[in-house]
Amino acid sequence: MELAERIKKRMEEKDITLADLARATGVAKGYLWEILDGRAKKPSANTLFEIAKFLGTSIGDLLGKESSKQPSSRVPAPLQEFADEEKLPKEDIHMLTAISFRGKQPKTKEDWRFLYESIKRSIRK
Repeated sequence: MELAERIKKRMEEKDITLADLARATGVAKGYLWEILDGRAKKPSANTLFEIAKFLGTSIGDLLGKESSKQPSSRVPAPLQEFADEEKLPKEDIHMLTAISFRGKQPKTKEDWRFLYESIKRSIRK
């Protein structure tokens, strides 16, 4: 899968439009169109970083490369219980697993729910 396809896939997963991406990243809509059309072969690292950050992923993911520093793949039991109840997408579980504050993560299912709902509310369209 090419860079353009990966970006499009992440945009579709998150229901993000080209205009949303341009506005949030500061990258011109026309240039983003060239990237998504495959005409811009080598976007700068800064452009890829801004796109990846807004899409909630990494440059490595967009380039189809494994990152050397992956978050723990271990899902805490309370998070897994919450995720199962809410039928969270794998990407959301992965995102939550990577979150820690001062080296600590939520301890209860209710705390994971609060964190997830807070994130969802903070990025409403």
